[in-house]
Amino acid sequence: MKITILTLFPEMFEGPFDQSIIKRAQEKKVVEITYINIRNFGIGDHKMVDDTPYGGGIGMVLKVDVMHQAIEHAKTSFLTQSNNKEAKQLVLLTSASGKPYKQSHANKFSKFDHIIILCGHYEGVDERIINYIDEEISVGDFVLTGGEIPAMAIVDSVVRLLDGAITKGATEDESFSRPNQLLEYPHYTKPRSYEGNDVPEILLLGNHKKIEEWRQEKSLEKTRCIAIFALYKRNILTEYKEYT
Repeated sequence: MKITILTLFPEMFEGPFDQSIIKRAQEKKVVEITYINIRNFGIGDHKMVDDTPYGGGIGMVLKVDVMHQAIEHAKTSFLTQSNNKEAKQLVLLTSASGKPYKQSHANKFSKFDHIIILCGHYEGVDERIINYIDEEISVGDFVLTGGEIPAMAIVDSVVRLLDGAITKGATEDESFSRPNQLLEYPHYTKPRSYEGNDVPEILLLGNHKKIEEWRQEKSLEKTRCIAIFALYKRNILTEYKEYT
């Protein structure tokens, strides 16, 4: 797989992607990650990539023509490099107004040959960019200064699913990836006792059937607690809206 990140700040990715699993995946040729500076496609002597918004307002908006050129360059470069006209390419935009990012997205994205991630910035991007992207993704209900950090999260979640990135089978029995959608059970390791907190006795007896039953029960407990909190929060918000 190849991942191309379109950004105004490519230097931001040097640290996170030069460590741990992402670094090893690149060294093993499991994934190739490249960066394209959007400013390379800027307009005029000053390489302008943004402008003031129509209708007035505070801040600057990334220009659709500049971003479109960067996207097309990334697509064409990949097709030339891979020599595969049938390659599956995906264009993502990181945006606070996008779909909430979930594990199911990571699973789907890991099947593509080439992912292009456009990092939004400043006050926003020209709305017409939706004509040139496939999906708009948000990593949470909060606002960041730019799309670089969300792009890092997307890349990390996708790369770890690729064959050869991590130990085979390691991603099959974990939260959000399990067939029943249950959260993963709690884990323990040595020391057996720490400051009065002991490892559950069931894990020390060697009865694998009982251990599996215990883990299933704990997964249900964790998932149930999260679900109850989510319902509680939703009801509170609904009551608040009705009251106001």
